[in-house]
Amino acid sequence: MIAIDTLQQDNHKIAEHSKVLSVLIKNRELCDTQVLCDIFFNYVDAVKEHLDIEDRNIYQPMLVHSDADIKHTASQFMSGSIEIKRVISEYTKQWCRKDSLRIKNHDQFVADTEDIFELVWKRIIDESEHLYPVFKRAIQHKEVA
Repeated sequence: MIAIDTLQQDNHKIAEHSKVLSVLIKNRELCDTQVLCDIFFNYVDAVKEHLDIEDRNIYQPMLVHSDADIKHTASQFMSGSIEIKRVISEYTKQWCRKDSLRIKNHDQFVADTEDIFELVWKRIIDESEHLYPVFKRAIQHKEVA
């Protein structure tokens, strides 16, 4: 079982990446650099990996719990995870090719990227305020349905 502290550290790293990237992507010339691409793809990979870790480690004990609220929370977050993965997949299909960015309209790229950052940031807040406390409650009271 994964520690919540590890997931929160992942979220901190994801937040740091988005803060740095949100400044760098505004400069069109920097978007063509390998350094920015490395940070960008580290961010995308970190988000995907984080969601996958939650899929494998967080939801199962919550879904089999006898408390309906715990089950409902797991279902909501699983649905949100699927949606975030879908949005990121569409985003990367539009703006990425292999390990580089493919930017034809810089203003649209910045707007779309900021939307991704906002979506992920809201998820991070929801995890900290809702998912992790409910998960802790679920594993403390291991009543399975």
